[in-house]
Amino acid sequence: MAASIRDVANEAGVSVGTVSNVLNRPDAVAEATVDRVRKAIDKLGYVRNDAARQLRAGRSTTVGLVVLDAGNPFFADVARGAEDAAARHGLSVLLGNSDEQHEREDAYLALFEEQRVRGVLLSPSSETLEAAQRLRDHGIPVVLVDRAAPGSDFSSVAVDDLRGGSIAASHLLEQGRRRIAFVGGQRSLRQVADRFAGAERAVAAVEGASIEHLSTEQLTVLAGRDAGAEIAARAPADRPDAIFAVNDLVAVGVMQALVMMGSVRVPEDIALIGYDDIAFAQSTVVPLTSIRQPAQLIGSTALDVLAALVDDPTRAPETIEFEPELVVRASTGG
Repeated sequence: MAASIRDVANEAGVSVGTVSNVLNRPDAVAEATVDRVRKAIDKLGYVRNDAARQLRAGRSTTVGLVVLDAGNPFFADVARGAEDAAARHGLSVLLGNSDEQHEREDAYLALFEEQRVRGVLLSPSSETLEAAQRLRDHGIPVVLVDRAAPGSDFSSVAVDDLRGGSIAASHLLEQGRRRIAFVGGQRSLRQVADRFAGAERAVAAVEGASIEHLSTEQLTVLAGRDAGAEIAARAPADRPDAIFAVNDLVAVGVMQALVMMGSVRVPEDIALIGYDDIAFAQSTVVPLTSIRQPAQLIGSTALDVLAALVDDPTRAPETIEFEPELVVRASTGG
């Protein structure tokens, strides 16, 4: 059984209050007493219950972060940015992975509420935000991440995905491509819907151009590989001449399938562009053109916004959108 603060007090021959002072205000305790209490702590292996202390004080030093896919390097970079900013504010970050499942997202939000976190950063898996609203109703501020919320009463930090989708498709069209396949995800996910809508808008402005959406259940390398195999198996006349993958993981899977099939060359037969510009994008067998999102900046900015809401719960909601950036590599022949 773990040693308690009372066990430490008994071992050191002092009161529980004295042990508490040693832990929290050692300058208020005589040096000899501090030394005796610390020796008792070391002997018993006592570890303070910081969560209980924070609950008693009514002031947590942790924030929750729920992402769509913790295995995606983009979200790993978002988390890194949030952690860096949290350290500046004297906070720490608890990470939850919803795996694009609304039920898991709700479970994490319920857990964070039970833990009385200071606030929550959320990359929502759907348009439904009832659980996030419940947190706010209970005094826990929420900031949406990688999801713009104009007109909403939630603050949000994201990249303009409509603009990003338009940039991606426009680049393919400028390379002379006219049959574009948008690969990945379900349009029930806002990021997917916005990237497709932006691409669709660019395609509509070019006579003779077309775009199709090949949806996938997940936004992973394996999902991209399956979609790429389906495209490679088509007759050459039925294949697109360009693919816009919803993110870089899907793009990597598509490229793997095309290369393994051996009958389709990138970019000669099919140009390929991804989204996020993860570190691995430049190291694929054909270096991948991508739309860059400033992932760490998104994470750190979202944490700063959350910290401001913690300090002032009446603060008006704000929507912060960064501009996406085209990074051209060999996969589009640009």
